[in-house]
Order: sequence, then C-alpha cells, then structure tokens
Amino acid sequence: MNKEEIIKKGKEVIRIEAEAVFALIESIDDSFYSVIEKIFECSGRVVLTGMGKSGLIARKIVATLNSTGTAAIYLHPSDAVHGDLGMVRKEDVVILLSKSGETEEIINLIPMLKRLEVTLIGMIGNTNSKIAREVDYILNVAVPEEACPFDLAPTASTTATLAMGDAISVCLLKRRGFTEEDFAMLHPGGSLGKRLSLKISEIMSTGDKIPIVNENAPLKDAIYKITSKFLGCTGVVNDKNVLIGIITDGDLRRLLEKTLDIKNLLAKDAMSLNPKKISPDVLASFALQQMENHKITSLFITNEKKNPIGIIHLHQLLNLGLSSR
Repeated sequence: MNKEEIIKKGKEVIRIEAEAVFALIESIDDSFYSVIEKIFECSGRVVLTGMGKSGLIARKIVATLNSTGTAAIYLHPSDAVHGDLGMVRKEDVVILLSKSGETEEIINLIPMLKRLEVTLIGMIGNTNSKIAREVDYILNVAVPEEACPFDLAPTASTTATLAMGDAISVCLLKRRGFTEEDFAMLHPGGSLGKRLSLKISEIMSTGDKIPIVNENAPLKDAIYKITSKFLGCTGVVNDKNVLIGIITDGDLRRLLEKTLDIKNLLAKDAMSLNPKKISPDVLASFALQQMENHKITSLFITNEKKNPIGIIHLHQLLNLGLSSR
C-alpha cells in the first residue's frame, strides 16, 4: 500500500467504527432501561464473562464499572467450569459478551449460572442466537460490518460493545448519584483524585519551615528568611501575629532600584500589603488555581484569626502531578 491508500484505509476504519457506535442509539431502549434498573437494584456484583476479544472488552467494562461506583468482576468462561464459578453468588447479575451469540464456552456455562438463579444479561451481536434465547435481557450490539476487510477480526463489534459498556457505567453512575468526591475516593493515587480530594492542610509546610518576620524586624532579617527557607519570600506579621504583608525577591529588587541604603530599613518598609492567603480546608487544586490566576509562586495558609499556619509553593503542587482543572 502506498501513502494515499494507507491514509484512505485508516479513515475508512474510523468511519466504520464510528457508524457502528452511532447505530447503537437504536439499542438504547426499554430493554436498556430494564438492565440499568436490574443492576442498580442488585445487592451483589456485576459479573462479566466473554471469550477472546470479548473477554478483553469485558475486563475493560469491569474496570469502568468499578471506578464509577458499581462493584464488578471478570469471570473467564473456561476457568468458571474449573472452580471459578464459586465466585458467583445468587444476588449477582451476570453479563455475557458474545458477538455471534454462539460462543461454545458461554453456552456451556449458562446452565450452571441458571442453577445459581442469577439474572443473565446478554450483550450480543446476534439476537437470534442460542445465547439470546437463554438470557433474561438482551442488549443488541450488532454492527453492520467489521473494519477488518475479511470481516473476521472483531474490530467495529468490540468498539460497539465497549461503548455499550460505557453507556451502562455512566447511566449507573448517574442513577447512584455518584459524585466527583466519590470518584476521588476510588482514585486517590491519580492526578484527578488529588485534584478532587487533596486538601492544602495535608501538604503545606508548617512550623519552622514557614518564613515569617515581624514588621519591625530589620530588613536584613527578612532577607535572611527569604534565602534560608528557599521559597523566594517571607511573610510579615504584626505584634498579634496577624499576616499583614509579604516580601518577595521581586520586592527586594524593586527596593534596590530606589535605594542601596537598606541598613536602617525595617521589614515593613519593603513589604507588599495584603498578601494572597487561603484557608487550610481548601483543596490543593484551588490553591494552584489561585497561584495561576494571580501569577504568584507561594501562598500563605492562615487560620480564622489570620495567623500564618503554613505555606505552599507552586513547585510542591506541580511535583504532585496536580492540575487546577
């Protein structure tokens, strides 16, 4: 194949798969609604099973269900008849994935599943098949054609099945009232989980790590704080330990442009008033957003009396892989 033929074929594959997914809209009907309600009311888990490529898609759907609040497991059809059937309980719902609806391993498994009295849902590409006749609910994932030129390798059909799995997962998510906070609880290690759950109080620098000087301290003390704490700034407090100002590297440069005689200057002579500050209860992502909005690299954290209790630097947030959006 030459360059033009490869590009043409690539576009054709995407078109075929896109049309296969779009055709699924006709399958989102009363049967689909019944499936969502049955799974929602299920007191057990959703068990998905499928052979070959269908098995791989089943595993992906399991992962999506689990991450969106619906407990799910994958059962390999062959392993099921060698002991793994023991993981299935009467209160579970079982989804059988098969393009042809004639998958031998799935057909052999159905009588055993029926003995367990579980609800059977078929995600099938042939609604006139043996599997279709045995299940309680059918989700039709038939496709007009495969992207494979020989109509052999599952391509459009697996894409359509995956999309149906996503539709089930998202509808269950909405049915359960699953929130961003719930999602974060299930994804504590990812950047999204951190954005949705990590509070600034959990990561801020505290105690001796906070650069702070009194407003009447000599300016040289403020400069020492800035250089020794490696944060590029120091907070300035009054005699009641209320944060009233900040001195940054930029403030010092601007001061030196005006005068080199700083020997008798105090911290308050160089500080900028009303520094940006936040509460310890806000999300770390909000702190990052404030830094980006105000183009600053450090934020002080204060209590209800406006006393500084912590500081956070931009690099601390970025090193966590955090994003503001």
